[in-house]
Amino acid sequence: MSAEEAGGVFHKAQGRTLDAFSAEKEREWKGPFYFIQGADPQFGLMKAWSTGDSDSGGDEWEQEIRLTEQAVQAINKLNPKPRFFVLCGDLIHAMPGIRAVFSGHYHRNAGGTYKKLDMVVSSALGCQMGKDTHGLRVVVVTAEKIIHRYYSLDELSERGIEDDLMDLMKKK
Repeated sequence: MSAEEAGGVFHKAQGRTLDAFSAEKEREWKGPFYFIQGADPQFGLMKAWSTGDSDSGGDEWEQEIRLTEQAVQAINKLNPKPRFFVLCGDLIHAMPGIRAVFSGHYHRNAGGTYKKLDMVVSSALGCQMGKDTHGLRVVVVTAEKIIHRYYSLDELSERGIEDDLMDLMKKK
């Protein structure tokens, strides 16, 4: 795929239209296919409902995480693979002790802080719209803090994760 073709993939939703598949390639019917639709993992709701405190009792996500992992494992075992997977509905019910929110879609690194909540935006693997390099963000979570660092793909493949971050993961 050329850089020009790849760039178009990242402009999926415009004018309330999803262009996830090339109109040129999808113009003619090529036979049956299937996709998977999932809904409402709603992390935190199971505990909230079990305790009867649906307003603030969703501080545990273990059951929903286990079920989501089971769903991903089941989908990954399918043959043939689905054409795509779409997840609809509520993603979370409650935010237990959240200190940082990590996102993308801005195609450059950015972020800020609001009331002790860090918003961290990671630049793109693909099409860059700022001066950042194609890369990935490494996030280390300890009991005391969250440390994150953006690495270019070249840096990460040539040098790996820096020693200070690796040391944090070794501490118990």
